[in-house]
Amino acid sequence: MTRNNLKTLLNRRTIRKYSNKPIDEETLNLLFEAGVRASNCGNMQAYSIVVTKDEERKKELSKFHFGQEMVVEAPIVLTICADLNRFHKWCLQRGTSIEYDNFLWLNISTIDATILTQSICNAAEELGLGICYLGTVNYMAKQIADFLNLPKYVVPVASITLGYPAEEPPLTERLPLETFIHNETYKDYSKEDIDKYYNEFEELSQSKAYCEESNQENLAKVFTQSRYKGKDNRTFSRAYLDFITQQGFMRNSSEEDR
Repeated sequence: MTRNNLKTLLNRRTIRKYSNKPIDEETLNLLFEAGVRASNCGNMQAYSIVVTKDEERKKELSKFHFGQEMVVEAPIVLTICADLNRFHKWCLQRGTSIEYDNFLWLNISTIDATILTQSICNAAEELGLGICYLGTVNYMAKQIADFLNLPKYVVPVASITLGYPAEEPPLTERLPLETFIHNETYKDYSKEDIDKYYNEFEELSQSKAYCEESNQENLAKVFTQSRYKGKDNRTFSRAYLDFITQQGFMRNSSEEDR
């Protein structure tokens, strides 16, 4: 990758407003081809992509993404799933057994689906498209799975809206590289390190705006008391654990393994 190619990555931004310019099938398939070239465990490609284009279905889908407008406005919504259903069926049809119905393989296939997703996003931005990750897929996994008719051994991992940008928002600030780069071994953070890395971040105008909007005295409290509350986190976490159990991914020990 040349330095010129890197400009797209270094200047990437989340796009929430889209033009009405359609995405043709050739372009969409090119994104998918780029995506599946991404690394994955054992070349098993334990993932699937559900494409939503229909206007009425996007409206319904948006309800599970907390009513975010870009789900309806974007020409395409992609839901990328960890998928062991297909692999299991192949194994059974070839005379072997189901062995990937456990948390380890949910985690592996989730990682592979995430790498696939980012590769699609990188390719999209190279072609002048914009994307927005939707974290709500994790909160509403069961509802989204039901809506998309996902069978056992399939779990939605990431949702992205995709379209040609109708805005150019400013770049979102990031913490300095030294915040999260550890050489050779992990170096835990001292009180001084935390102040050093976060003080400047907290002084940003956007951070202060978040505090004012949330009526909180600092940005940490915005996260823990307003945006991602502990009580809500635990509720959604229990629901997610119930869902992945329902989907068949919690056979982590059995009599034959002992």
